[in-house]
Amino acid sequence: MKATHKPVISSTGLFTPVQSISNAELVDSFNAYVAKFNADNADAIAAGEAEALAPSSVEFIEKASGIKARHVMAKEPVLDIDTMAPRWPERSNDELSMMAEIGVKAARQALETAGRDVEDVDAVLCAASNMERGYPAMAIEIQQALGIDGFGLDMNVACSSATFGIQTAADYIRAGNAKSVLVVSPEITSGHLNWRDRDSHFIFGDVATAVLVEDAAIAPAAHWDILGTKLKTVFSNNIRNNFGFLNRASPEGEGKADKLFVQEGRKVFKEVVPMVASMIIEEADRLGVDRESIRRLWLHQANTGMNRLIAQRVLGHEANDDESPTVLDTYGNTSSAGSIIAFHLHSKDLKANDTGLICSFGAGYSAGTVFVRKVN
Repeated sequence: MKATHKPVISSTGLFTPVQSISNAELVDSFNAYVAKFNADNADAIAAGEAEALAPSSVEFIEKASGIKARHVMAKEPVLDIDTMAPRWPERSNDELSMMAEIGVKAARQALETAGRDVEDVDAVLCAASNMERGYPAMAIEIQQALGIDGFGLDMNVACSSATFGIQTAADYIRAGNAKSVLVVSPEITSGHLNWRDRDSHFIFGDVATAVLVEDAAIAPAAHWDILGTKLKTVFSNNIRNNFGFLNRASPEGEGKADKLFVQEGRKVFKEVVPMVASMIIEEADRLGVDRESIRRLWLHQANTGMNRLIAQRVLGHEANDDESPTVLDTYGNTSSAGSIIAFHLHSKDLKANDTGLICSFGAGYSAGTVFVRKVN
């Protein structure tokens, strides 16, 4: 009889940058930039040749997103109105890259929590919204730094990268191609944010997460059964970043805003909420999961309004903080890492047989669901 392999989540890891920017600090910097821009361009603005910039406010940010602060890898240059972007010294090829460095820290925590030795791990998936370089793959560098004898590959499905990585890892387990897989999501999203855009300058933060997906036969006693996973993509331009190595062939595009994060926020809200809610409901029905029995939703941390509405459609009532915890207020939007942060920080109190849902959604559009059940 052919052996069956059951994928589970053995543990998670989290790296949080020390530096954090509050909304008040961010608004002070942004408004100083706005005042300088408007003064420097006063004549052009008066002549109708340029448009005056509008200031931001703490109230606007919190009402629009629910975000109150965000962690970053480089605070000072982000707040410097002459830079307003992260800056750090370029590392040599002999040094560990920044994404690998923070990914390794999250991965080591996940391994330590599971009591797992690197010799037991077969693969590393680096699943993130933006890679630091085209090649070599970030996953292979993380694999090397950890001392794992196996293989690694990079995945990019924007804000759904981590959940897509979990399903990929689970498929490796089911097929018998691996018994232990690390899904690492180092998200340095401050690098692709336009900190001079009033409508989005507050959105993103930096972080790294790791999820250890393993065969149940070798998993620690305390783990999470993966009941089922579902992935979905629908093409949309409403969230986009046009930066890439081919831009070098288009000098006229240099410095254009679309080389950073851009979005049509209202369209995203209107289109993604029903898509994700329907996807969750359909997958719960397919798996035979009673929605009233779902103990906790660990949703993608992008916007509190979206999460509130999705949770309400899934659960049939407005979710409280225990049913749908938020990390968005202190971490900001950390792309694919957001739902994993929520799971990492708000799962230890659940009891055996409690059922929960890890769910991502974002650019693509992309969406991923991972239904899990607590074991021990």
